[in-house]
Amino acid sequence: MRDILNANVSRRGVLGAGMAGASLLAMPSILRAQEKSLKVGVYGGYFKDSFDKNIFPEFTKATGIAIESIAEPTGEAWLVQLEQAAKAGQAPADVSMMSQVAMLKGQATELWAPLDTGKIKNAGNLLDRFVNKYPDGRIAGIGAVAWYITLVTNTNVYKEAPTSWQAFWDPANADKLGLLALVSNSFLLEVTAKTFMGGTNALDTEEGILKAFEKLSEVKPNVALWYRDEAQFEQALKSGEIPMGQYYHDVTGLAAADGYPVRSTFPKEGGIQDSGCWALSRASKKVDEAHLFIDYMCQPSIQATLSRKVGTAPTVKRELLDLTDAEFAAVSSDIEPIIPRYDLYQTKSDWLNQKWTELIVG
Repeated sequence: MRDILNANVSRRGVLGAGMAGASLLAMPSILRAQEKSLKVGVYGGYFKDSFDKNIFPEFTKATGIAIESIAEPTGEAWLVQLEQAAKAGQAPADVSMMSQVAMLKGQATELWAPLDTGKIKNAGNLLDRFVNKYPDGRIAGIGAVAWYITLVTNTNVYKEAPTSWQAFWDPANADKLGLLALVSNSFLLEVTAKTFMGGTNALDTEEGILKAFEKLSEVKPNVALWYRDEAQFEQALKSGEIPMGQYYHDVTGLAAADGYPVRSTFPKEGGIQDSGCWALSRASKKVDEAHLFIDYMCQPSIQATLSRKVGTAPTVKRELLDLTDAEFAAVSSDIEPIIPRYDLYQTKSDWLNQKWTELIVG
């Protein structure tokens, strides 16, 4: 999952003071009549702190359901814990925020209890791409939050913003790029396919993927840093030492708001949109509470609060939100995004990593 959330959400406190009011839901009296609770897994650090402060108390006020928030480890360690616990009939968390690749891996073992959208009336607010389905159409997960990786530049070095991802291939940018170091978090194969090959469906075959690798390898002379440590690239971008690259849109916006000479651009081919889903462990006994929680989180007012307070992009339709144009632009874009090919990172992970090392970062 997105490790940067742990590192950088501390600065998201500057994202606007006025918190959107959480609208009360009409809850069945049966749930109000007794003490109810729900364990919810979210990414640790400041991300969890922000939910604990801005989201969970309002949910408890609205529903009477107490939230025990669990700090998930990053990567797929949490998926493994949930899998092992479910085999023993245990749920370390009832509902968890999961990456898209983890959602697919969990589907393979039926880890996720199918969700009943009849009990999630606000699910209709979501953009279709944020409804995660089993192959047979059952709902495995509902979009929790999203974020973008965009083309970022130092404004002292680049007076004009680039308009296309093609800038990464421009010989004028030799030794000027900072790019994410992993095939599975940079999504540069998808960028290549969208920019030069007509779209990410060009990656449907191994032949297509190899063509994308070949085209992407042309970027290598322009790369000054393949980074795993986001802070390292952020500092180099601010100073102009590495004046162009890919980075998180919201964090770049915060740095610009702090006066640093940086900008985030959504290229004409779209920013890369990554996201996390709410998923219910099959071992959970809190099915009704989980549905109430997910329904609450799908409200436009709550999605707007997340955009303002946590810096995430909304998963619901733009026209339902009360975000100003400036607030929306701080976290999202109307340009059709590049959606990662999560299926490839599930089915071809070892092969992709091998080719990435051989052809790109080796």
